[in-house]
Amino acid sequence: MPALACSVDAAVAPPGYAAFIAGDSSLPAAVPFSPTSVIATAANSNSTHWSPAHSSVLYRIDGWGAPYFSVNNSGNITVRPYGTDTLAHQEIELLKIVKKVSDPKSVGGLGLQFPLIVRLPDVLKNRLESLQSAFELAIQAQGYESHYQGVYPVKCNQDRFVVEDIVKFGTPFRFGLEAGSKPELLLAMSCLCKGNPEALLVCNGFKDAEYISLALLARKLALNTVIVLEQEEEVNLVIEISKKLSVRPVIGVRAKLRTKHSGHFGSTSGEKGKFGLTTTQILRVVKKLQDSGMLDCLQLLHFHIGSQIPSTALLQDGVGEAAQIYSELVRLGADMKVIDIGGGLGIDYDGSKSGNSDLSVSYGLQEYASAVVNAIRFVCDRKSIKHPIICSESGRAIVSHHSILIFEAMSATAPTTPAMNQINLPFIMDGLSEDARADYWNLSDAAMRHENETCLLYTDQLKQRCVEQFKEGTLGIEQLAAVDGLCDFVSKVIGASEPVTTYHVNLSIFTSIPDFWSIGQIFPIVPIHRLDERPEVRGILSDLTCDSDGKIDKFIGGEASLPLHELEGNGGGSGGADGRYYLGMFLGGAYEEALGGLHNLFGGPSVVRVLQSDGPHSFAVTRAVPGPSCGDVLRVMQHEPELMFETLKHRAEEFCGQDHGNDGANAALASSLARSFHNMPYLVAASTCSLTAMNNSGFYYCNEEDYNAAVESGAGVWG
Repeated sequence: MPALACSVDAAVAPPGYAAFIAGDSSLPAAVPFSPTSVIATAANSNSTHWSPAHSSVLYRIDGWGAPYFSVNNSGNITVRPYGTDTLAHQEIELLKIVKKVSDPKSVGGLGLQFPLIVRLPDVLKNRLESLQSAFELAIQAQGYESHYQGVYPVKCNQDRFVVEDIVKFGTPFRFGLEAGSKPELLLAMSCLCKGNPEALLVCNGFKDAEYISLALLARKLALNTVIVLEQEEEVNLVIEISKKLSVRPVIGVRAKLRTKHSGHFGSTSGEKGKFGLTTTQILRVVKKLQDSGMLDCLQLLHFHIGSQIPSTALLQDGVGEAAQIYSELVRLGADMKVIDIGGGLGIDYDGSKSGNSDLSVSYGLQEYASAVVNAIRFVCDRKSIKHPIICSESGRAIVSHHSILIFEAMSATAPTTPAMNQINLPFIMDGLSEDARADYWNLSDAAMRHENETCLLYTDQLKQRCVEQFKEGTLGIEQLAAVDGLCDFVSKVIGASEPVTTYHVNLSIFTSIPDFWSIGQIFPIVPIHRLDERPEVRGILSDLTCDSDGKIDKFIGGEASLPLHELEGNGGGSGGADGRYYLGMFLGGAYEEALGGLHNLFGGPSVVRVLQSDGPHSFAVTRAVPGPSCGDVLRVMQHEPELMFETLKHRAEEFCGQDHGNDGANAALASSLARSFHNMPYLVAASTCSLTAMNNSGFYYCNEEDYNAAVESGAGVWG
């Protein structure tokens, strides 16, 4: 028992009780809410005025979003599709896209359900052109005597329209594709049939005889195909199959560099990396090709330092090492023409411009290109070697910005802390053990002395003792709840923990943001509207899945919560969104869609393709695809929705069809089942559905139109 404990009757007010009940806890006042330290920079804490500029600073939008995203005077996120060349009238409000997509077809909308991916091909084109321009400027400035010719690694986003757009936009400057598997090779071959004939088709990844045969077939089809050797034994297959098919291959080798960066994305680099050949293995490959009379086929050197290279210093170190290997291959007699620097061109996820984080990089496109050109030129000039074509596989940097995930916060759960006058201390004390009472009295004494750390110590101790009592059955749930309220009150007054609200979002993190769950990758998440209002709440995001990992509680800037607005109905405004609250996840155009799974059978989002136009809203939706339905995701797991529907329909007729005079209700029931298979798995906003029972045996429809349509459809409900 604590030394200060004493035995008194529970009815006697313990020390400090009078002060507590009077509202003077003797604890320091709570610190006023401040979303982050950034707010102090954005606006004076004494001012009630809040502007979009303050939100831009708070959410670092000018850092990670430039030059494509900004906040307009109405407090809405806008897209600048042509980057710095975008004119004012060409900016696109994301909220207007949301309205067009989600409004019912009866009022001119598309009637799509959330979550939603907005693809912006204009941004994609600008990224591609900016990368090309950066290398062209560096080449011209440094007197480099060859050219840049990039490829897009389709693994970053294999969506048909993304790949086709890249091939189309890249045709003027011979932009090609990189494949790492047989299906990726097939789609690359198909797409490049419409591309520039000089565009490279780089074949990476582990290869079997079928893969190599397919790559050699691509060469027969006049595609500029390069087979990159990832493993030493692959050279034997290439030699054997190319002779059988009478195809002279173009071969590359992937070198395993010593240069390595220490972050998460550097795990595939260095001597112990998963991919590539050591110098010893490269020499053996050269010997085998020489013995086969095919050394002239070796024309490309590939390497990869790792994704998100943080600084140009590390970049130059790695490129310089690779250029040295390139020059040695030239000396050994290979007909070298291309140096493929792989991926690694990073993007600034948190707007910090830092070289010490996986979330940021300390350079821009121009600095990156200049560092690459300089490192290669320096080695080649020193060795008197012809400057090679420079190729890069900068997938993340090309596609990340063009795709935005938009989702809705459906509800919010805020922590509740009772006021001091709501805490019934005599009731709490009545059921406590002697040790627990002593903890309370020690807590009260510590509060009188302003010893906050001691207060927290006794608060935790009191709470734990009460939990043990509850487990033993000597404390009721009402008293346990009262103790919890007291402890929460103490923590709040001391300022030990900032109250955080849980926002329940219409999303599956495992499907749409899998990198957050799997590797802790953080993306910028921002409300896309109401940014002219001060965000008064700290929140975390909880998804729809039945999984404790289905939440986002880490945000850019090292924050464990996100500044958010009150939902309408909780004292907040609508911000022009009909009372809904929309959030956007940005810079997620690479990898997230391909890596997403089907946890809890939540499928992918709806997708729209949006181009800038001269219309009244500055945009046109050129393609709209609803997300997978419940039936679609069930099929993926080998279920047969049509048979499932028939089973449930017969079951319904057996148990719910006793009233033979109500054929309309029976038809409505069957229609309800069919709709469940046809609809997306995600929630439907309550504001769009009155949920009124329309005399249909308890089955609910959003309105009379839906009910009548269901009845009229009769038995033909599945089609």
